Amino acid sequence: MKNFALIGVGGYIAPRHMKAIKETGNELVAALDPNDSVGIIDSHFPEAEFFTEFERFDRHVDKLSRANHAKKIDYVAICSPNYLHDSHMRFALRAGADAICEKPLVLNPWNIDGLLEIEKDTGRKVNTILQLRVHPAIMALRDKIQTQSKGSKHEVDLTYITSRGHWYLQSWKGSVDKSGGIATNIGVHFFDMLHFIFGELQDNKVHLSSATKAAGYLEYERARVRWFLSVDVEDVPAQAREAGQRTYRSITVDGEEIEFSGGFTDLHTRSYEEILAGRGFGLEENRIAIETVSHIRGAALSPLTGDYHPFLKR
Repeated sequence: MKNFALIGVGGYIAPRHMKAIKETGNELVAALDPNDSVGIIDSHFPEAEFFTEFERFDRHVDKLSRANHAKKIDYVAICSPNYLHDSHMRFALRAGADAICEKPLVLNPWNIDGLLEIEKDTGRKVNTILQLRVHPAIMALRDKIQTQSKGSKHEVDLTYITSRGHWYLQSWKGSVDKSGGIATNIGVHFFDMLHFIFGELQDNKVHLSSATKAAGYLEYERARVRWFLSVDVEDVPAQAREAGQRTYRSITVDGEEIEFSGGFTDLHTRSYEEILAGRGFGLEENRIAIETVSHIRGAALSPLTGDYHPFLKR
């Protein structure tokens, strides 16, 4: 059994990490969050120590690291706001633990280089949650694509709308400096998935970028991709919106819809199983996706033609 600490236990994604820790037969020893509305802990690990101040959490983890304490931390799971991931991974490694970090790993590619140096200095490892890489439908599509001739390129359209209320832009998620912007915050998993399936990135153009939506064109070794991301409920197709649907996701390859809506609930547990077996996705596996979103964030926008994404033609 391994001992875990969790940073950001009050966050949206933290319950999936607690569930994964429990389902893999491990123990949450300590948790940190500046907010104290964390009663969800009782459903998983009611005996875990809880801290609202990083300094007290740091002292506790340091105390457990000494004298072969039975609850010495083996892994630190990181579910904090995006801009804090880099710092919290550094803390984990220097505390003698491996890190398990939520997406996006970091906001900038050069942060990966610094973390690689700390990994080397400490002998510890950063793991990341790239759950789409372990989704059965995505793995099957990748296997299918890799059996085809290398010269052929597929036509891909990706649309992901996950509508958010007015709170979104008022929170850290609405700040580009803290979240990395919409392409980073809700798109990085999909950009990693595209690289995972279709190979190295060859071109990256941005056609639209605002606080609530973004769109562009990506070209990979084996695909040309038109993508659109949004948190605006008005972008959900009218028929779906009238039925009360606030999320819309569509990925087509050569006009054929890829169905992978099911199977999401267990992907964190599957990711933890791989990490605990020594097969977790590390720093370098994240580099292409982080470079992709970093470029999107900094790109100078070209004039809109109105024809960069089929979804917007309606």
